[in-house]
Amino acid sequence: MAHSSESRAPGFWPLALIFALFVLFMYGPMFVIFVLSFQGPEGGLTFPLRGVSLHWFRQLAEGLGTVDIGAAFLRSLTLGGIVMLLTVLLSVLAGLAFRKKLSGGNVLFYVTVASLIMPSIIVSLGIGLQFRLLDGALKWLLEAVGATTTLEEYGTALGLFTSALGAHLTWTLPFGLLIMFAVFNRFNPAYEEAARDLGATPWQTFRHVVLPLIGPSVVGIGMFGFTLSWDEIARTSQAIGDVNTLPLELQGLTSTVTTPAIYALGTVTTVVSFAVIGITVGLAMLLRKR
Repeated sequence: MAHSSESRAPGFWPLALIFALFVLFMYGPMFVIFVLSFQGPEGGLTFPLRGVSLHWFRQLAEGLGTVDIGAAFLRSLTLGGIVMLLTVLLSVLAGLAFRKKLSGGNVLFYVTVASLIMPSIIVSLGIGLQFRLLDGALKWLLEAVGATTTLEEYGTALGLFTSALGAHLTWTLPFGLLIMFAVFNRFNPAYEEAARDLGATPWQTFRHVVLPLIGPSVVGIGMFGFTLSWDEIARTSQAIGDVNTLPLELQGLTSTVTTPAIYALGTVTTVVSFAVIGITVGLAMLLRKR
């Protein structure tokens, strides 16, 4: 049986080489860190490997000096979960609202999406400055009303679930909005009209018709919300106050830790990201089947 082969275009192999180099550049360092994190107790920061063990993961669980890795991990996990929920909720609500003609809707859309192109460190500095000004105003107000006890107990409005949460939403929410707008732009309203014709209430129409159809996209927004928050450094750095998330602790440890424990920490954070992506893909596939 004769086999016919279609000849490749002249530009195929150069582009394939560039793509291969891109994949190697992107995932190669990750693979190297993953391998080096499993070195033995005598292992260093470079090859060759000196044994294979879980020694550095055990050391990581015990803590690295004065850094409480477990507490930082829980802070990042909690913040990422809250950011994910708020990103999903606000994106879906905004997507539903923008299906109708809104006065000033275009301006509102561009103002929201503009957060993506602003330098992250500038956003972080601005949010930190706003909350420090808020601190000054609140302290002045407490002093003016004579609330001495409250003034002495007051610390700062900067925190994980105030300024840091807002900083992360400036990064995740525009992505969620863009996804929801794209979904509703190709959404067929005939399904909703059919539900209303059958006597469904607006809530029933959304619950049983709209939500199942947009479900995979909503799951994707949740993944974006969590993973972007989980890895964020620049927008958190000046807006979190006295505590640190796991990425900030990891950044700080790179200049003080000279053992493969830093690689073990990088491996743990990467595994969490891939686990979230895997769960998201599984949920999206399940929803599509339904």
